Amino acid sequence: MRTQQVLTCSAAMIAAAFAAAPAAAWEPTKTVEFIIPAGTGGGADQMARFTQGVVAKHSLMKQSIVPINKSGGAGAEGFLDVKASKGDEHKIIITLSNLFTTPLATGVPFNWKDLTPVAMLALDNFVLFVNADTPYKSPKDYIDAAKKAGPGKFKMAGTGAKQEDQIITVAIEKAGGVKFTYVPFKGGGAVATQLVGGHVDSTVNNPIEAVAHWRSGKLRPLCVFEKARMPYKNKVTETMSWNDIPTCREAGIPMDYLMLRGIFMPAGVSQDVVDYYIGFFKKVRATAEWKKLMEDGAFNQSFMAGKEYVDWVAAAEKVHRDLMRDAGFLAKK
Repeated sequence: MRTQQVLTCSAAMIAAAFAAAPAAAWEPTKTVEFIIPAGTGGGADQMARFTQGVVAKHSLMKQSIVPINKSGGAGAEGFLDVKASKGDEHKIIITLSNLFTTPLATGVPFNWKDLTPVAMLALDNFVLFVNADTPYKSPKDYIDAAKKAGPGKFKMAGTGAKQEDQIITVAIEKAGGVKFTYVPFKGGGAVATQLVGGHVDSTVNNPIEAVAHWRSGKLRPLCVFEKARMPYKNKVTETMSWNDIPTCREAGIPMDYLMLRGIFMPAGVSQDVVDYYIGFFKKVRATAEWKKLMEDGAFNQSFMAGKEYVDWVAAAEKVHRDLMRDAGFLAKK
């Protein structure tokens, strides 16, 4: 009888111990789809594919990550895919400002609130670039030449229509009293290539999209749309660092603009899942490769998660609505 009591007691203690033990933290059990609502070669595409590589190199996740470009409809294809994937714990999306501009410009049935915010990875700058073979050394030189040529004679290339690149173009037009012909392309890589080839006169690329062409002497940066100069002082070319590029405000174009590089998930996922991806991206950001990417691409290295991130996104949506309204880009209801 005593032996039976001891066994019964031991079994009860073991059961209680298992009940008290914390459940294993959530982690992916299959391949994670990394949706890119933009074309190949642009900043979002490069960042997603960089993440894929660094994850594999450092074994930061037991499962693999597969980037998938869904750029149709100015990124609406990607956003609607994630919106329709409610509860999918193995799907994430990297967002840029088309998170706001695409639904505002097109009326597509999507809003960032249809997704689950995860984290801000960084903010991306915009730089006004011209072909290095041209004589323009400052925004004033370039705008004066565009004015002299006449309305619409100079071509400005950008990613998509009625998105951040064109919003900035309108701001330049208003500040300089000039009119460009805006030429949209699917991704920032194509935009930079068009400028290198002399098919357009200028671009407002993200640094990471144009840095290789600047380094090779094909492009020339005129100004950056930041409140302060970029902090990176290591030379990119023989004579210039990112920090040597003046702000556009210094050059007479009174506008600042930073673009979100953030992560969202479908709606209906648990906080444990969100916390996993926040922790995962913190690991990515801690790598030496990420730090190099940030400097090479002259990123603003802001990071946010939780309520701070949600509040920032809500404020950014209002800013974009105002910018889109002022530019005449809001969809007609």
